[in-house]
Amino acid sequence: MNILKIRSELRNGRTIFDIPLRVTFYARVSTDKDEQINSLENQVQYYTELIQSKPSWAFVPGYVDEGISGTSTKKRDSFLRMIADAKAGRFDFIITKEISRFSRSTLDSIRYTQELLEHGVGVLFQNDNINTLDSDSEFRLVVMAGVAQDEVRKLSERLKFGFRQAIKNGHVLGNDKLWGYDKKDCVLTINEEEAQVVRRIFDLYANQQMGIRRISQTLYDEGFTSRKGNAFNVLTIRHILCNPKYKGWYCANKSQTVDYRSKRKVFLDESEWVMYPDPSIPAIVPEELWDRANALYKRRSKQMMAHQSGAEFHNRYPYSGKIICEEHGTSFHRQVLKSRAGEKEVWQCRVYRNRGRAACSAPQLYTTELDQMMAGIFDQLAQDRQAIVDAVVTVLQSVPDEHDYTQEIRHIEEELSAIQAKKDRLLEMSIEGVISMAEFKQRNDGFNEQMTILEGRRAALRAEAEKDRRTPAQLEEIRAALEQELSFSNSINSALVTTILDKVVVKKGSTKEELHLDIHLKSGGPWRAVFDREKSSFRCIPSLQYAPPTADCAQ
Repeated sequence: MNILKIRSELRNGRTIFDIPLRVTFYARVSTDKDEQINSLENQVQYYTELIQSKPSWAFVPGYVDEGISGTSTKKRDSFLRMIADAKAGRFDFIITKEISRFSRSTLDSIRYTQELLEHGVGVLFQNDNINTLDSDSEFRLVVMAGVAQDEVRKLSERLKFGFRQAIKNGHVLGNDKLWGYDKKDCVLTINEEEAQVVRRIFDLYANQQMGIRRISQTLYDEGFTSRKGNAFNVLTIRHILCNPKYKGWYCANKSQTVDYRSKRKVFLDESEWVMYPDPSIPAIVPEELWDRANALYKRRSKQMMAHQSGAEFHNRYPYSGKIICEEHGTSFHRQVLKSRAGEKEVWQCRVYRNRGRAACSAPQLYTTELDQMMAGIFDQLAQDRQAIVDAVVTVLQSVPDEHDYTQEIRHIEEELSAIQAKKDRLLEMSIEGVISMAEFKQRNDGFNEQMTILEGRRAALRAEAEKDRRTPAQLEEIRAALEQELSFSNSINSALVTTILDKVVVKKGSTKEELHLDIHLKSGGPWRAVFDREKSSFRCIPSLQYAPPTADCAQ
């Protein structure tokens, strides 16, 4: 379509309805309510009849989006398909109701209309009386699109005001399926059957000091399930414990919308939440119990955070995630058993922990037993300790310093020489009378200041270089530490286990008296280990893939 020719015809008195064009339409409603659906059907019927009633126009089937907001074009499939078809040259002109049908974003409206014009396609925003084929359309479009965008902002403010008024009038907003409550017409009433579960959760957590996973299993064993008949999700229990509604409090301002156009939200710190007792919310648990449960929850969370930082948490214990139950294919979890004799660290199959001995026959493993077996295996791998120590020391001697102080010091000395040459030239200029004494003093003082800074940096670098240099005494200390480490006299090194151990598989034949394990190393394996608890001894035999000098490491 020749836009310049059409604009010339429009200036000469012809209307857009008189020009031969292939015309389509775009219709959209922002919700899927019945009245909006009817409105959409009316739009489709109206534009179909309008286009077909114009003799000069050829009808092209329209594009329709249902129940989608106009704030963004990202999820409007029909709209985006229409743009693609326009670029493919399938029509010349689009009719739509108003600019807010196209988009309430100024940026989107202008960008898409300009993009369409570049491909020879015009748009008529009927209610706004804007035809992008008119020469002044872009200016009018900017004004009208700006108004539409401001309408979105006002709508956002009106919604917030409406929320505040609803809360003031005792209407409870938020989740309509809150566990323990029935909600009708924004009024909460206690569902006693579900409330029984909520009270049980708070009792188990605050009074009996159970962990959340244990609570989930206990509820399931007692016959309490989710609405779908499953065990309670851990996340659901956390939300129940932390929701102030259960003690009869209102809670809001947990998040804020950063941009009303993108609807991007940020979650606020608890100190910024708005919370207060609300008579319209019936409490399920006493306030004192809720506060005690949440104090415990926060304390446990802080303890967990103190010990974990991303991947560091998984490596806190060398056997974490590395002990596998052959019977169920699940991992063993760490547990600390307390008695009068003290604490003992053990590892138990997850199925056993959740459902008891009847569900899993795998015995628990003591960390001391695992360390004993790993020390025996490492002892076999490191039989020639002296050769290993010598190799490590040789590597340390050959590794260059991480920081090349020599090059930096040389660079500073070159700068000092250059400044000294400038000072000499400056003195010559003063003697020859080229510059005054005052100018000489000012510039010379500047050079002296630069030299003082550089000399300070050089001294600091020399000190660092001296500190990083490995002396023979330091190398001897490293050698002694390595020999001590490889003797395994002070128990097994956790870092060594983490580095070398891949996994330990607890075999199905294991019993409380005798453990049968497959120990896989990252460098080979597996080692077949049998641990006799009565004798506190073991034997481990490497597989054919990995055979150290001695095949028996009986202790």
